[in-house]
Amino acid sequence: MAYTKVKPLMVDSFPSSRLTGAFGAINGANLTGLGDGIDTKSASSDPAINTNPAAVGHTWLNKTSGEMFICTTATAGENVWINVGRGIYSAYTYQGTQFGYHAGGQTSPSDAAGHVIERYPFASDGNSVDIGNLAGGPTTNVWGGKSITHGYCQGQNTAIGAAGSKDVQKYSFASSADGFSVGTLNHGRYGAIEASSETHVYSAGGDGGADNKIEKIQSYSDSDGINVGDLLMNLWFSGGASSSTHGYTAGGFPTTNVIQKYSFSTDGNATDVGDTAVTTRDRCGGSSKTHGYVVGGYPNNNQMSKWAFASNGNSTDVGDLTTQGDQLTPSSSTTHGYCGGGRTFGGTPQGNQQIQKYSFSSDGNATNCGSLTVVKAGQGAGSQV
Repeated sequence: MAYTKVKPLMVDSFPSSRLTGAFGAINGANLTGLGDGIDTKSASSDPAINTNPAAVGHTWLNKTSGEMFICTTATAGENVWINVGRGIYSAYTYQGTQFGYHAGGQTSPSDAAGHVIERYPFASDGNSVDIGNLAGGPTTNVWGGKSITHGYCQGQNTAIGAAGSKDVQKYSFASSADGFSVGTLNHGRYGAIEASSETHVYSAGGDGGADNKIEKIQSYSDSDGINVGDLLMNLWFSGGASSSTHGYTAGGFPTTNVIQKYSFSTDGNATDVGDTAVTTRDRCGGSSKTHGYVVGGYPNNNQMSKWAFASNGNSTDVGDLTTQGDQLTPSSSTTHGYCGGGRTFGGTPQGNQQIQKYSFSSDGNATNCGSLTVVKAGQGAGSQV
């Protein structure tokens, strides 16, 4: 029997019922229109902000939870992953759920206790416990910052009238351990104002050389600081706050009542957005998801006030601290603002090692909820997610 070789275009259609039996190996190199498939399959983890794909559109499957993510912004260390089932994926929040941290600070008299890293619980009232030490001995007039995994301690007052330190240290939230140096600021200073975004820790102002500069360091990889803008004036010892989009300073020295903000997404100068309820310096900040807080201040102020992140405006009085004082150190949980230590009578710390807390959900006075390990002021702070 003669056979005719099937040539291209001779077969217009072929019923699927005729496709029976086993097929030999088929090379799919030239197949098109099937999509890119799943690029990464992970046994048990989700992508993070520093999970760096090759390009936008990269997909990630968590084979344990079944959750799938697609990258919509591919910028090294600043990636955005969309969870197909739940919306935008991000584990970072400025507010913590587990512990508040204090690192360093001025003791009375200044001694080795000034390098202690300590933490206190958010879930229940309780005293702070020592979990490690900063490198290099006592540190005074430092400021803090946080990433999702670490707390930060920046700068310090090395001597009266000196430029201050450029050192940046961090310590782990996951374990009790000492701090260690991870970078250098552009300017040596002390008493600067901290803010933290998902990707960077910010320093604004500070006495001894920076004055009105805003700089940031990457919190997803160790790095040195870079200048990103200016405050409206030379400023230090202000109350700091962080929304999801901006860093804030409230009040400060030289004595002012101005509230300023600067953007996390675009480098640039700060703008005036309102005034604090009182004009004073050496303030303590705080941050809920919706409001910034400024409490205490020099000389011997105990007022607490707040302003809304959503709209520019002045702060309003919401309550009082249990004691008057300045240079208290803040941290923020999802439900409360905390402040600890501080000075009384405008001098060296005198008898104040209290930890106080105030509610974000309802205005009212602060309550005592524990004690620091020692009396001290001007510490770096952080809060564990």
